Amino acid sequence: MSLVKMTKHRTLVLATVGFNFSFLIWFSFAPFTGPIADAFGLSLADIGILSSAAIWLAPLGRVLTGWLSDKFGAPTVFAIVLAYVGLFSMASAFAQSYTVFFVERLIVATAGITFVIGIQHVSEWFEEEQLGTVEGIYAGIGNAGAAAGALILPRVFPASWSGPLFQTNWRAAFFYTGVISTILAVAYYAFGEAAKSEEKRQATKESASFGGWVYTATRYGTVVLALAYVMSFGLELSMNGWLATYYREGFNTNNLVLASTFAAMFSIAAGLLRPLGGYVSDHLAREQRNILPVFTGRYREQWTFVSLCFIVLMMVGMTLAGLSGNVLLAVGAGFLVGMGCAMAEGSIFAQVPALFPNSSGAVAGVVGGVGSVGGIIYPLVYSASILPNLHVGYSIVAVSMIPIVLLTAWVFQPTVARVATEAGFVGEGEQPKTEPVSSRND
Repeated sequence: MSLVKMTKHRTLVLATVGFNFSFLIWFSFAPFTGPIADAFGLSLADIGILSSAAIWLAPLGRVLTGWLSDKFGAPTVFAIVLAYVGLFSMASAFAQSYTVFFVERLIVATAGITFVIGIQHVSEWFEEEQLGTVEGIYAGIGNAGAAAGALILPRVFPASWSGPLFQTNWRAAFFYTGVISTILAVAYYAFGEAAKSEEKRQATKESASFGGWVYTATRYGTVVLALAYVMSFGLELSMNGWLATYYREGFNTNNLVLASTFAAMFSIAAGLLRPLGGYVSDHLAREQRNILPVFTGRYREQWTFVSLCFIVLMMVGMTLAGLSGNVLLAVGAGFLVGMGCAMAEGSIFAQVPALFPNSSGAVAGVVGGVGSVGGIIYPLVYSASILPNLHVGYSIVAVSMIPIVLLTAWVFQPTVARVATEAGFVGEGEQPKTEPVSSRND
């Protein structure tokens, strides 16, 4: 029982604050890649691996915690993750060996799995017609934690840092953010309530079976949204961990604060505009408005498809802007890429909780987990030594996204989309006790 009476809006605030800080601590290394590289003797390729490693445990972790949230309730799972992330962040501040540091930061990076916990928590409190907007608010403001980290951490912990416990800025940053994480863990456990009613909580808990998970994980709708999330949220993750390095190395911007500020422009767009993506999806569905007649009647799918195509085009624009040599043009292109990510992510997670109302954690876990893979792969492309420069990688990633866009075009056809929550790419599995909501866009 919570210490205060929770409402759906209080739950939204609690989940958003928890996820925002999780995102901040997840990418708290990004503003300090320069001094960390100096401290441990890292090359540019090593930094690329460090950026990629921040995502390694997210896919499996998100799949697992999505199911655990359905089974045990979001407040318990969220509190556990915040607690151990905080402890390992504090420990990483004392690391003298790069191997120890790398492993500890790998564990800290699992802060990103809290995304699906909060998605599940919020969906347990709000009605379906509001899900796009409220999940967009939750995820958008939460994702902006990366921008907050890029803007705040190098200013609070400047290169000249000389304070209690540490004489090195990045060590101090990791320690004190870890302390805050443990405090938030206690707050989430004390104030959070798993669902708006005991009936809703029990229905979700009872649906958390392995057979039910297999069913939700293999439906057309789940799979295609997971892949779409690779090229939107996975892309966002990769940019959050890489752009500060890109603006510093690609344009000889040696000012750490300035490079981090440039990188924050992407994070601001990708985070704060995400509610708009969810709202547009909700609005089109409510008004039954077609913006792409080829997918007539599939209103949410139309907006998702348009957003994904925009991402591909803007990634090519990122390369062209970089090749121009104008850093401000490249920052602007980065902002547009972030905007595309926000629109697509908001649209995708307007659809996800409605697939299986009593298994929202499992669905969010699959989509969020698979989507994180982009954050692992894309930084390795950006920093690949075989590329002629640091700008070409964005276009290579754009080309790799085209098969995903083509697959979404197939699944979003009205005849396929109508059965996307029932038909699967593999065996039928065990249908959950609660029937999929197949009329959410009709």
